[in-house]
Parts: sequence; C-alpha cells; structure tokens
Amino acid sequence: MSGLFLSKGLFPQEFFRPTVEFLLKSQLPDGSIPWFEGSYADPWDHVEAAMGLTIGGEYDAAERAYFWLRDMQLDDGSWWAAYKDGEIDNKERRETNFIAYIATGVWHHYLISENYEFIEAMWPCVEKAISFVLSLQTEHGEIHWAVDTHGKPKEDALVTGCSSVFKSLECAYNLSVVLGTERKDWLDARERLGKAIRFREKERFDRTWESKARYSMDWFYPVLTGALPAHEGKKRLEARWDEFVEDNMGCRCVSDEPWVTIAESCELTMALLAAGDHARAVTLYSWLHQWRVEDGSYWTGYQFVEDLLWPDEKPTWTAGAILLAADALTDHTAAAYLFKEVRLLDTAQNTQRINHF
Repeated sequence: MSGLFLSKGLFPQEFFRPTVEFLLKSQLPDGSIPWFEGSYADPWDHVEAAMGLTIGGEYDAAERAYFWLRDMQLDDGSWWAAYKDGEIDNKERRETNFIAYIATGVWHHYLISENYEFIEAMWPCVEKAISFVLSLQTEHGEIHWAVDTHGKPKEDALVTGCSSVFKSLECAYNLSVVLGTERKDWLDARERLGKAIRFREKERFDRTWESKARYSMDWFYPVLTGALPAHEGKKRLEARWDEFVEDNMGCRCVSDEPWVTIAESCELTMALLAAGDHARAVTLYSWLHQWRVEDGSYWTGYQFVEDLLWPDEKPTWTAGAILLAADALTDHTAAAYLFKEVRLLDTAQNTQRINHF
C-alpha cells in the first residue's frame, strides 16, 4: 500500500494494529525484542521497538522490554552491543548512544502511560546508564562512541551517535525533575555536547576514520534530536535533499548507493517536522507503505537499480520507527512531540519550556 497521508488527530489505529501485533509476536518471553526471528537484540533498536509498543497501547509488553534491559545492565551502567537468547552475542564493544537511549524510551513511555511507579523502578538503571555515557565525554564536548572489550574508550565520536545522546540527555534530565532529583550536571553536559555538534562537527567527529557524511543519518540526526534549532535544521535538510531523497520511494541510507531504507525515511519524516517542513514530512511518509507486508511489518529497504527488496529482513525497529513517525504526524499520543521539539522541564514553574540548549 502507498499514499497514506496522515494529519493531526487522524491516527489510523486499525491500519497500524497489525504492526503493533507484529511487535508483540516478535517479543520473546524474557521481554527482549530481537531484530527479527532468530536474530539478536541490541539496546538501541530494542528500545525503538518498545516505543512502538507503547504507542500501540501495549504498556505491559513495553514495560517488560524495559525491565529486560534493566536486568541485563552491567554493574557500570552499560550494555554490550548485542544479546541473543539471553546471552551476550557481541562482546567487542559497548556503544554510548545505545546505552543512553534507555532514557529516551523510559521518558517516552512515561509521557504516554503516566505510570510513575514505572519510572521509579527504572530510575536507577537510567541514572547508571547516563553516568557511564558521560564518563566518556571529552573536554571538547563530544562523547566517545564506544568502549572496547576491556573498557578502553574508542577515542572518536559520531555525529549520529552524539546527536542521539543529546536527545537522551533531555529525556534523562526530565525524568530527574519528575522524580525530584534534578540533575543539572546533565544539562551542563548536554549543553557542551550540543555546542560540539553545532560548531565542531568537522573538528571533533570522524577524526580517525573516513567521514560518515555520506550517511543520511549524519545529515538529519542533528535536526531530529534538537541539536540544531528549527531554522538551522531546515537549511541543513534543504542543502542535501537531492542527494538523499528519491521521489516516491524514500530516503537513501547512504548518498552513493541506490538503496532507500524505511526506518531512515521515518526518522527523516520526524526531522522535517522538527524543522517546520510539514508538507514534505507528510509526503515522504506517504511513500513508505508500499514496503509494508500483510502482517504489518515493513521491509528494511529497497534497492531501486536492481529492483530488489534488500536485505530479506523485516526488522522490529523499522516497525517501531513507522509508529513513531505516524504518532509525530498525527499527535496521537502525549509523546508525539518528542522528536519534533525540545522540551525541558522547568522545576521552578513545574512546566515545560522549549530550549535548544
């Protein structure tokens, strides 16, 4: 199916119910959500799928997903790169943006469910995760992308990864305010990180490997996560639009490969909303449902030169991204704003304020 045009207040629950059911069926008894049947789960994509469950009203399943992460957390607050069947599947590294993303998921779930007991139960997990991540922030503001098997920092930074951490710090701070344990030091760290992304992108990122600028996520993630204000974000998206976007298909994963990917297209949809480009967001999202399967899942992507759905996978995190973008377009839940605006809780007034740093 294609041509699904969404607008505020018109979330097609019947249409997306199979996608939610797909996520429910993919979740294992221990609460983990692998990429697909027989595959592994990683902390970032597991959370993306869990957010889809929350949007679908499956609060218990989503909370089991977060409690699985809590129970698998290492003593220092981190997680390994991947887990499979209750065991570590990748012990080569622990990635900071993966680790920080728990805060985004927990805050997202609280905004929708309003379950205070849930965030109380998850707070020690979130606090340890953020502390681990910030222990890897440099004096210049950026955050090392990972540590190796032995805990040694991999001393370089990723624009996409640090942008994701930037959003997670917003969510972590808001959790601290709601729980009455405000972490202003996290705001300070977030401000330093934001400045590194905005002003030191060429200086502090991709220092030890080839630039990742060919990846679309490096292009739009600073906009998606609020590291750039809307007016700067709109200019950034406009500057490389023709490099990454294929009409009537979606967003390329990398600029030099004829391959559009559905999850990146969903995230770009939300980045467009953050930049105030609602018309393009609606249009881009309308193209994506031609890649939908009858069970509500979505293919990873489409190689349009070879006319090939590739790889032969329908990931749970793609389904999660589909639901997040639909929510953002329709304002269906109380968390619909999360990737469209920066909202930091104001402790003095007990209200939310919009603040890019």
